[in-house]
Amino acid sequence: MKINVIHEWFVSYAGSEQVTSKILKMFPQANLFSIIDFLPEKDRNKLYGKIANTSFLQRFPGAKKHYQKLLPLMPLAIEQLDVSDADIVISSAHAVAKGVLTGPDQLHISYVHSPMRYAWDLQHQYLRESGLNKGIKGWITKWLLHKLRLWDYRTANGVDHFVANSQFIARRIKKIYGRDATVIYPPVAVEDFPCVEQKEAFYFTASRMVPYKKMDLIVEAFTNMPDKRLVVIGDGGEYKKIASLASKHDNITLLGYQPFEVLKSHMQRAKAFVFAAEEDFGITPVEAQACGTPVIAFGKGGALETVRPLGVAEPTGLFFSEQTPESLCQAILQFEAEPASFCAANCRKNAERFSEERFCQEFSAFVEAKWQAFQADKKIQY
Repeated sequence: MKINVIHEWFVSYAGSEQVTSKILKMFPQANLFSIIDFLPEKDRNKLYGKIANTSFLQRFPGAKKHYQKLLPLMPLAIEQLDVSDADIVISSAHAVAKGVLTGPDQLHISYVHSPMRYAWDLQHQYLRESGLNKGIKGWITKWLLHKLRLWDYRTANGVDHFVANSQFIARRIKKIYGRDATVIYPPVAVEDFPCVEQKEAFYFTASRMVPYKKMDLIVEAFTNMPDKRLVVIGDGGEYKKIASLASKHDNITLLGYQPFEVLKSHMQRAKAFVFAAEEDFGITPVEAQACGTPVIAFGKGGALETVRPLGVAEPTGLFFSEQTPESLCQAILQFEAEPASFCAANCRKNAERFSEERFCQEFSAFVEAKWQAFQADKKIQY
């Protein structure tokens, strides 16, 4: 069988690209397609040397740096990718990839990291954070997102089977497209994060510094707890804002961007990893648990499926209920009140549920089962 794999865009190597990489590992004969491919050469080996077949946007002036501004053209671009020679089409989708055109004799499986958050339930949040919730530009953006929603809903009909990266996203798929989805958790490289039993007296967080990650919330919480030490790794658009917030507080250390080994070392030695975002799945809390480090997380989204809270057997962390500094402070006090409830071995054991090996086994079995059923359905009965 011939397989084509479609991913939205390649400009960096992060969570959704890791999923695409493992799909290519399972199906090395597959051809790769993408709207644009500007993946740095240092990461090319993670795609096993494959270079994507790209759309007309690859040649668009400024596409490498400003590709997100080309969103209104992306539905057209994805529809121009010719995947008609494949028996199976696998899309890795968080924006428009599932909209690739397929025929009745092709099996289309879409692994959905999330329906377009900015076009659906998180539209108002994104508009506020980008300053596009009012004025002429705001109205134009709202109209474009309205048209994008219509296209996005229609293209769901071209998918034979949805796979979601969490129960949270499966519910979002059901809400938006009216379709059921099978949950197969994404691969986490737990083997790259050895467990360390001995912890030190600091809390740790790491993320891109963008609004929805709520890194400012974490830093603000620790400004109110001068006796507790926080180490922060990450960079991004909000770095200056967060650095200014932390500058007068000796208990908060901002390290900016750091190489993997430095990040891993802090994650292994921290008494707890703090996570304040509402994520679709959330890989870093699982990586922290692989290190034997418990997690203090906002109790919504994918974290509810990856962290075992107090009150269940073998807990690996706890949740705070509101995205506020006060709620996080209360959770940290609760964490410190019950230190004997958490152990590194339980954290590691829980993280191993999300290994790369498990993902490859589950996803390859899913594709094989759906392909066999698809072939059986195509047989003419006399």
